[in-house]
Amino acid sequence: MVNVLIVEDDLNIRNIISFYLKKERFDVLEAVTGDEALRMIHSQPIELVVLDVMLPEKSGWEVCQEIRKNYDTPILMVTAKGETNQKIKGLGLGADDYIVKPFDPLELVARVKALLRRARMATSKLVQIGDTAIDANSYTVSVGDRTLKLPPKEFELLFQLASHPGQIFTRNQLIERIWSIDYEGEERTVDVHINRLRQRFADVTDAFQISTVRGLGYRLDVRT
Repeated sequence: MVNVLIVEDDLNIRNIISFYLKKERFDVLEAVTGDEALRMIHSQPIELVVLDVMLPEKSGWEVCQEIRKNYDTPILMVTAKGETNQKIKGLGLGADDYIVKPFDPLELVARVKALLRRARMATSKLVQIGDTAIDANSYTVSVGDRTLKLPPKEFELLFQLASHPGQIFTRNQLIERIWSIDYEGEERTVDVHINRLRQRFADVTDAFQISTVRGLGYRLDVRT
């Protein structure tokens, strides 16, 4: 179970968030004040924090800063203020994402899942497939003694597929994980990046291939 901490003083909103997260089999913890939240974070493992900005005593901004002093825990800020400067402030203080009240609970759940996936990717920095090493620390791919530098989105797409060999990803899943949930471009951008990756590695390595699964999406297959 993944521990998600909800920091929200409004009981109704807290109950709604908790209900939808529990439906997705998250282990939900709740705090009403910033101080209570910090005590919980210091006393037990928390994988993600859903943090309201407007809290009694200590604001969400302050809580965010305190968390960032000691932890890399993903933080999803929740606030009634939708102005751009508020978003910039939250992200500048270390928040990972931002959602504005009133929000769709399903969107909040989607953002929570996306943040957790990114956090897991960040903790798993190196993928080795045959003679090919994909290093997320340097954003480089090494094939034998040759090092390739890919554009960021191409690298992230390759890293995502290579981290789960044999798993099929739809275009929408890849867009959400690589380009973010707010991406408003066309799905075709995934196809373009896949084709570029295929061209780059066609004559470089036989360790893997990126396969099209008709009607579903793409997967990376390891060649033996």
